[in-house]
Amino acid sequence: MFQPLSTGITFALTEKAPVDKIPLITAGYGRSESQDGGVFKWNFPLAGTYWVAADVLIQHIAKKEGGFDKLKGKKIALVYHDSPFGKEPIPLLQERAAMHGYQLSLLPVAHPGVEQKATWLQIRQQRPDYVLLWGWGVMNSTALKEAQAVGYPREKMYGVWWAGAEPDVKDIGEGAKGYNAITMQHGAEPNAPFIKEILEKVHGKGQGTGPKEEVGSVLYVRGAISAMLAVEGVRAAQERFGKGKVMTGEQVRWGLENLNLTQAKLDALGFKGVMRPISTSCQDHMGAAWARIHTWNGSKWEFTSDWYQADEQILKPMVRAAADKYAAEKKIQRRTPQDCQS
Repeated sequence: MFQPLSTGITFALTEKAPVDKIPLITAGYGRSESQDGGVFKWNFPLAGTYWVAADVLIQHIAKKEGGFDKLKGKKIALVYHDSPFGKEPIPLLQERAAMHGYQLSLLPVAHPGVEQKATWLQIRQQRPDYVLLWGWGVMNSTALKEAQAVGYPREKMYGVWWAGAEPDVKDIGEGAKGYNAITMQHGAEPNAPFIKEILEKVHGKGQGTGPKEEVGSVLYVRGAISAMLAVEGVRAAQERFGKGKVMTGEQVRWGLENLNLTQAKLDALGFKGVMRPISTSCQDHMGAAWARIHTWNGSKWEFTSDWYQADEQILKPMVRAAADKYAAEKKIQRRTPQDCQS
């Protein structure tokens, strides 16, 4: 299996994976429509897509405003990295805008995102009620500095999960206080059982390879989750094809398509309170559509919402339509019930 860790690379590898027969785990990134395993046999956007993130953010904003009906006439700006990654949430945000009547303005930022003065001057002029930040790397801290410079309230800003980790805010500190981001289920989890085990059994024995203080940080936990998903996919494959044996790409693909990470299983793995269950199938390669909001308090991230579930009544038709369009363009036949058993 392969984890590209890049939406752009995922787009390129989506056509290559079926030829090479190597499954792709794209946890929290990649093509949102690849949730549809009937078309995207080798893609696994486990635990969430950008459409899930965008949907939950709109749900959260609606809750803050007192209901979806209160979104009518509101202005929401999307400041996004001008790349496939940054453009991913646009269809979902447009769909919700049509439903609820808010005005959506799209403000692309050229890579790497260090030049945003014109963007934030537009924001100062437009005065949107909320800003969604679909940034990456230096673009995120730059956006927060520019927001500070033009006086845009950080508590009205909501980042995607790649704009919601310690490196995005720690150099700004108090200047980023109140800034929110959606989480890919988890946040910083210094008290998680598996983190305590790593500190004891790895760092406690002097075998840690990175700074001890970063163990349990947002990105550290995300890496651990990605590794766990890969291991559990192989484990599921071995349960069917032979424990202890080396699995082929096709066998691992079957394992990822038949993941059943119950809460009891996650708790046993040390992820209690960090994640919700993930259950995949032939039709659903994502397996969960849950997320939370966390907020930077000036020195650390704190959860500031309960769990939200993305609205499948909106997502499923969008996923199906986009997957069908991709299948028509690439001349791919939808998988048969028989193929789903293989």
